[in-house]
Amino acid sequence: MKNILVPVGSSASAVSNLQYAIDLAQETDAFVYVISVFQELSKVGGLTKVNTIIKEDATNQLEKVLAQVNKKDVTVISHSIKGGMIDGVERFNKHVPVDLMVLSPRSNSIREEVYLGNVSGKLMKGTNIPILIVPEGAVFEQPKTILMAFKNGTFEDKKMLEPLKNFSKNFGTEINILHVETPETTKEMEYVSDKLKKLMTKYTKVENATTFQAVLEHFQSHNPDMLCVVRRKRGFFKKLWEKNVVLKKEFHTTKPLLVLRVQE
Repeated sequence: MKNILVPVGSSASAVSNLQYAIDLAQETDAFVYVISVFQELSKVGGLTKVNTIIKEDATNQLEKVLAQVNKKDVTVISHSIKGGMIDGVERFNKHVPVDLMVLSPRSNSIREEVYLGNVSGKLMKGTNIPILIVPEGAVFEQPKTILMAFKNGTFEDKKMLEPLKNFSKNFGTEINILHVETPETTKEMEYVSDKLKKLMTKYTKVENATTFQAVLEHFQSHNPDMLCVVRRKRGFFKKLWEKNVVLKKEFHTTKPLLVLRVQE
């Protein structure tokens, strides 16, 4: 794990979220890149000064957050990026390949009933970067166990499993598998790639209506330090993908949630 990206929003958890990323980077010898994305207004009508203020506000927000964290011996690099959030993150990823993006569930939302806010939800849907959603106010601790849930056991793209490899290599994390058989399961889905077999510590196969329901039913019995799911169009967040905001009553977890990239 070389590069960790942390988009900074206006939420109260921005500082703890960045500190979590820094503490993780210290353990994995990674760089931390902190960005604040701002949207310029049309320059028609003499709005140049307004745009200057918008950029300054984004930069000031970064500096305010950076001033409140302990950087330790980690290299932390900050940037203000012009454009939309998804476009800004994608452009950054082209120049600096991101191994993991650390997000707060609610980057801007202050609604208590919300688990995944609009900005974080858009980044989950609109990018193909491994994402770690960190509970608000969480302090980094080395994960002893990760519960990975999926329906389709095919992982031919080795890049998909890199985050899991990093946790296993750096912390000796046990990777426990929950392979869910649903009414939609095909013979191909029952197969588990050798790349994953080499990583997993424990394998459990269950039957359920959806992967989502299986996780809800088996999460407590496994009691993992982290939950891992796969970002597939018809995967764990099949229903939740239809919108950007996810309410706590629909889904929430007090543990870090690792979302792997889509298989290409």
